[in-house]
Amino acid sequence: MLRYCDESKIITIRKITAFPVAFTMSFQTLAPFCQSIKSIQRSHGRISSSIRHHGTSSKNEVQIVEVGPRDGLQNEPKWVETDVKVEFINRLSKVGLQHIETTSFVSPKWIPQFKDSLEVFQRIEKTDSISYPVLVPNIKGFETAIAQGVKEIAIFGAASETFSQKNINCSIEESLNRFRVVTEAAQKANVKIRGYVSTVVGCPYEGPIKAAAVANVTEELLKLGCYEISLGDTIGVGTIGSMSAMLKEVKNVADPSQLAIHCHNTYGQALPNILTALNHGIRVIDAAVSGLGGCPYAKGASGNVPTEDVIYMLHGLGVHTGINLPELVLVGRFICNYLGRNSESKVTFAMGDLKPMDKNAHTHNHDHSHSHSHSHSH
Repeated sequence: MLRYCDESKIITIRKITAFPVAFTMSFQTLAPFCQSIKSIQRSHGRISSSIRHHGTSSKNEVQIVEVGPRDGLQNEPKWVETDVKVEFINRLSKVGLQHIETTSFVSPKWIPQFKDSLEVFQRIEKTDSISYPVLVPNIKGFETAIAQGVKEIAIFGAASETFSQKNINCSIEESLNRFRVVTEAAQKANVKIRGYVSTVVGCPYEGPIKAAAVANVTEELLKLGCYEISLGDTIGVGTIGSMSAMLKEVKNVADPSQLAIHCHNTYGQALPNILTALNHGIRVIDAAVSGLGGCPYAKGASGNVPTEDVIYMLHGLGVHTGINLPELVLVGRFICNYLGRNSESKVTFAMGDLKPMDKNAHTHNHDHSHSHSHSHSH
């Protein structure tokens, strides 16, 4: 039983635990929460319906951008051997993913983990149906990428001025000017450009971020030629409420088909936030196998949302991803075993009995929809 008394501002919850629980909450606090819960309760049918009628790709499809090899490993304190990075990406290429962010062509002085980025990109077994984008911080990184035959790059900005200064040592405006040189060169070379916006709902230095600031950076990146903007909750503080408010504002300057969502799971809100993004028409989700990654500028910020958990949720919605979940779980275990840590994926934990010879088990959550190539362009 849940009882709300307006006069005393007391809510009583019974039979949720072994003991009655009482706590104080104002109606102003409770109302948005209840509205969010009601929204989730209605969301399955609405999301399934909107997915079926969205875009020009498969009627019931969501694309996953696997960022584990890049965003997942970039802050890893342990050096990951080149052979392991190559094997990691090659295994990911065999589970049905069609978009795998592989590395970053950045100075080893800034990210030592990627001092072997050239060798990794050269050695991975590339498949025509899979895109292997790389992150480039400047024109030098782009020139290195183009020399290696890279067909898609990613550039990055922030919605927080302070975060921009701490992360890339320049203001938001300066960062956009720097990337203008990169995007002009990429367009001449017919290289696709994806943009990232960090700290879209919260910043470790400035706190909550105004949605208008996110919309402004998004609009500028689109003007620079980015085909898609990934909106990142870098420190994982977003909620259904803050995420929805931000997306509503951003959709004033961008169509949902130009947007992706990138959630970290610090407060365990990544899946609800992704569900919110789906409800706003977004059909591209960034995720990292086993929840690899984190933010070095925010104490306590955990990794990306685990790809395994996202896939389980999507398959439960009847959404086509083309990804074999049991095989993905095994890839996550491979990299976690090497790193000497447990996976952050609840799905991986639940599939504790899964063995390589059983990779076709757990078929209740295998995507049996037809497989097909998808260009991941809008």
